[in-house]
Amino acid sequence: TPSNNVNRFPVLVQFNYPVTWVVTTPSNNVNGEDGTVQAGEYNKGDTATFFLYSEPGNIKDVTTQSKEFFEKALMRSIGQKGDNMYQNFKVTKLEPTVKDGKPYMIADFKYQLLTGAGFEVDRKGVASITSQGDAVEVLWAASTAIRYKKTEETLRNIVASFRCYADGLNFSDELVGSAASRGLDG
Repeated sequence: TPSNNVNRFPVLVQFNYPVTWVVTTPSNNVNGEDGTVQAGEYNKGDTATFFLYSEPGNIKDVTTQSKEFFEKALMRSIGQKGDNMYQNFKVTKLEPTVKDGKPYMIADFKYQLLTGAGFEVDRKGVASITSQGDAVEVLWAASTAIRYKKTEETLRNIVASFRCYADGLNFSDELVGSAASRGLDG
């Protein structure tokens, strides 16, 4: 049966994370897709989160964008659950790099997380940003500012391992063709 719940274009996301971290992935049901790819040691406040920023579309070389572009992309990433979750956001460093022949920008940042209980928690992090397919993809990793000295190397390794692939992926057609070849097309 045809569905109106067509998801975004397919993106293959890859990144390393500590084996003790808990991983969450999007859930799919009759209402469509909800959630993101995330790994973390949540009780300590250490997380790595993927965000697909579709608004700007594809950008041939993301490293040519302004600091304001990266600030907006990261604020959208951090604010996935709501814009009133953080304050005092600042990108502190930008470093262009190339991974597997594709441009990525490494961004250091800091902000204050506003908790539901009314506390302000200083956080620091690092992100890897690229543009594959029809969007900009962000993997950001952060920890509390107090723990950052201890977690910085791990967070940097996580974002350094981030790869995103969209070219040549067309799961919908492949799955329909595969289902039809097995007599599962209705």
